[in-house]
Parts: sequence; structure tokens; C-alpha cells
Amino acid sequence: MSSAYRSFAHRVDVDVPVERVWRAFTDTPVLQRWTGTRATITPREKGRMQVLFGPGMELDAHIDVLITSQRMRLILLPVTGMPSADAVIVEDFLFERARQSTVIRLLSSGVPSAPAWVTYYLQKRRYWELALARLKVFLEKGLDLDRA
Repeated sequence: MSSAYRSFAHRVDVDVPVERVWRAFTDTPVLQRWTGTRATITPREKGRMQVLFGPGMELDAHIDVLITSQRMRLILLPVTGMPSADAVIVEDFLFERARQSTVIRLLSSGVPSAPAWVTYYLQKRRYWELALARLKVFLEKGLDLDRA
């Protein structure tokens, strides 16, 4: 029996404190540096996050839950290239402190399993995998730190 929706989980371990990871997600200038120049965030519940990852893949989301340095749950809004449906797509980021490192968990759910959604699902999954790998390198090399 097939499911009506697709989901995926992705984990990244970053060797920096959770406060730096949180800032990379919630400070627009820092967010732009690891995702692309077209990224903005209003970091509060009922706020908004927008990221243009590349051609054909963008994120426009309502921030449903925001718990400082712990969790950010996004409800995706319709964007160009997204098939139409009454789907509620959720991207849930969990941030876990582990000594001097941070575990980032992305739990993505609600993408319809209909054939029209396959390309969108695969692209979204791949873009998040690449973006979080960029974030790991960006933070571990200290590129987020202000240099005087």
C-alpha cells in the first residue's frame, strides 16, 4: 500500500555551538551568505522565511513555531514550479546542543506522492541536502564570524 504523502529526514552534525547555527537561520545577512543572496527571514512565530536556492527551487514559508535555539517549523506557501494541490507541506528544523557541537534535524512532510509532485519532491530534498552541507562548511570555517 502506498502512502498519499512523501516525507524525508536529514541530519547534519555541525562542530559549532547551537547559538551560531541558530543565528545562521534567523539573521537575514548570515542566511543570505550560506543560501544565496535572495533570502530573508522575519524570525518570529507568524513570521516568514523566503529563500531562492537556485533556478526552479524557492522556499516561501510561514513560520509556525519558533523556539529560540531549539526549533523552527515552516509551513510552505505555494511558489512557482510547485504543482497545485491542497497539500500542507511542513519543514521542521530541530536544533540539539551536543557539547560544543550542534545536531540539525530536518523533518520534511506533506508532499503529495502523486506523479506531478515527484520532481518537486526530489529537487527540494536535494537542495536542502546541499544547503545544509554548505551551512556546515560555512560555520565550521568561521565564515559567519564578523571580521574587523
